[in-house]
Amino acid sequence: MTANAAPVGVVHLTDRNPQVSGADMLASLVPPPQFDGATFDTYRVDPAFPSQQEAKDLLTTFAVGSGPIKRGGLFSRKPKEPEMKPGVYLDGGFGVGKTHLLASIYHSMPARRKFFGSFIEYTAIVGALGYKNTVEHFSGAGLLCIDEFELDDPGDTMVMTRMLGELVRSGTKLAATSNTPPNALGEGRFAAQDFLREIHAMSDSFQTIRIDGTDYRQRALDGHAIALGEADYDTQVAEFAQAGGASDDAFDDLIRHLALVHPSRYIRLIDGLSAVGLRGVHTLTDQSEALRFVAFVDRVYDAQIPMRATGTPLDQVFSEEMLGGGYRKKYLRAISRLNAQTHS
Repeated sequence: MTANAAPVGVVHLTDRNPQVSGADMLASLVPPPQFDGATFDTYRVDPAFPSQQEAKDLLTTFAVGSGPIKRGGLFSRKPKEPEMKPGVYLDGGFGVGKTHLLASIYHSMPARRKFFGSFIEYTAIVGALGYKNTVEHFSGAGLLCIDEFELDDPGDTMVMTRMLGELVRSGTKLAATSNTPPNALGEGRFAAQDFLREIHAMSDSFQTIRIDGTDYRQRALDGHAIALGEADYDTQVAEFAQAGGASDDAFDDLIRHLALVHPSRYIRLIDGLSAVGLRGVHTLTDQSEALRFVAFVDRVYDAQIPMRATGTPLDQVFSEEMLGGGYRKKYLRAISRLNAQTHS
């Protein structure tokens, strides 16, 4: 199989240039399909990390209030519910179930209007609709969930902070997540401090909820991301194509193409696919290319689409220099997800 000869059912992502309207973006603000059925009951607490149960209890109260009151007699008093702020920030490593809990809040909260999206999706909506129209659309909503809150771009962070402040004043509750590396002593605390410092204008509106644990994606996996030989790659991509459509692109071609598509549209690049195929993977050396690939991987993972690749194993796509730099958290999260998707 070559990049220029595509069998039936095989497409090239580089041939796709999806356009997404503001209305389309708004309609997509729901949890990813893999979390359609996420509830607090289906969140599997690891007893080795008590903060997981504590977080589950606090977030249940945040979403639906306390459970039934047990009355022990004439003079028994109603237990005092913990005072919750209008916003909660889930602070913890990747793979500890933060997105599951965020989706559980979304599904459990009895709000007529509620929204769930990634930080990048909300900033793209502001870009498409304008700040004033975006605030007007979300104003009065019962809940706004923000997955993977990004602190890298001061301009985007400032716009989001201003918007969230206006929404809180309209009565909207907020729930946000971001990532810290698992089992990295102290770094989780710094992440919470970074978050609150960057949104200082409304930091008092957020309650930080710490979630410790190990990456659940790695517990069931053996080793690293799978790199295939050419023959096995051709066979598997063809099988996925027959089952419902697959992509086949040279890694370098896809990396160049991602620079031409806004990250908010990456989800449309993979519409209708049952697998993503990449040939000739190698370690990236350009930071901008690496960050765009991270955003792409996030969308593939959200859609739970398997990945097949040749060349360098996908969990080695980021250089050691990148892994030691300021975007380390993003790259480690992407590696975890790439490993999972090559095994799926």
